[in-house]
Amino acid sequence: MLQKMILCLLGTGLCMVLSSYRTAPAIPKPVKQGINTIIIDAGHGGRDPGAHGNYSTEKKVCLAIALNLGQQLKAAFPQTKIYFTRTKDNYPEIKARADFANSHKGDLFISIHANAAAKIKNKKFIGYKTETYYVKKGKKRIKKTRKVKNYKITYTDNPLRGTETYIWAADRAKAKSEYVSNRMAEELDDGEYMPNLNDPAFKAKSLLWTKRYFNKSLLLATLVQKEIAKNTRMLNRGVRQRNEKGIWVLQATAMPSILVETGFITHSSDEAYLNSKKGQTEMAKAIVNAVKRYRAATTSNNTTTSQPITINEKSRSQGGKS
Repeated sequence: MLQKMILCLLGTGLCMVLSSYRTAPAIPKPVKQGINTIIIDAGHGGRDPGAHGNYSTEKKVCLAIALNLGQQLKAAFPQTKIYFTRTKDNYPEIKARADFANSHKGDLFISIHANAAAKIKNKKFIGYKTETYYVKKGKKRIKKTRKVKNYKITYTDNPLRGTETYIWAADRAKAKSEYVSNRMAEELDDGEYMPNLNDPAFKAKSLLWTKRYFNKSLLLATLVQKEIAKNTRMLNRGVRQRNEKGIWVLQATAMPSILVETGFITHSSDEAYLNSKKGQTEMAKAIVNAVKRYRAATTSNNTTTSQPITINEKSRSQGGKS
């Protein structure tokens, strides 16, 4: 009798264990590896011209480089899907660009922009001039004159020039992790198991993946700057972090994301280069080369870099929100 009771208890316990395995949530699998989909974002457009140069606008330069980049990426990665947030002079809303990238499950997001810096005001003393003014009011008003300094005001181009690539700041990972959580949940949803986005364990995993996205974004940005320095005439201004409100395309994209400020459209030399076919092709080729090196590095699981990050200097004054 005792032996039967023991066997019965063991059987019940085994059933409970097997049952628990059937109902336990699946362990979240990592976000897919490789580069199957690349999203290219040409900044600004339509009603938003972006920064103004001496004769061109940022939106025009961005679109030309973005389209050139797309063509070269298609040739280099024929099996990879290439999507554009815009292919003509229109203005997709900033949130819509991030939503577009996430809905197409991009593995990389590359936003193309051109930088800007305000002209420098020059004030030169050229002598004195006579200024008329009045004292008192009404019938008692008296007209008087006085000598005042006279200045000639001129504006010259800001000397800032070169290319810099931005990534979302490491200290703002939580602001990005909610978008990563949504994407992870979509990829894990198999119709039977839907992850609980509020589960602390799931939040921790999504934050971990956000930090991995940061490392991959840093890697790609570093490679972009290296290739631009090697293969174009542009000055290398390095990799920078951005965390200001409005940089939605870096914050809300659940994938490694970079924003390339291809040059200062307010600098005559940069503007001429970015508007030339040669410059646009070379800039696009440098980014493609960086993507090739990025793919090789991430395939071998080498997603770290020792390159230092320069914190964003407030050099952008006309380019608008990204």
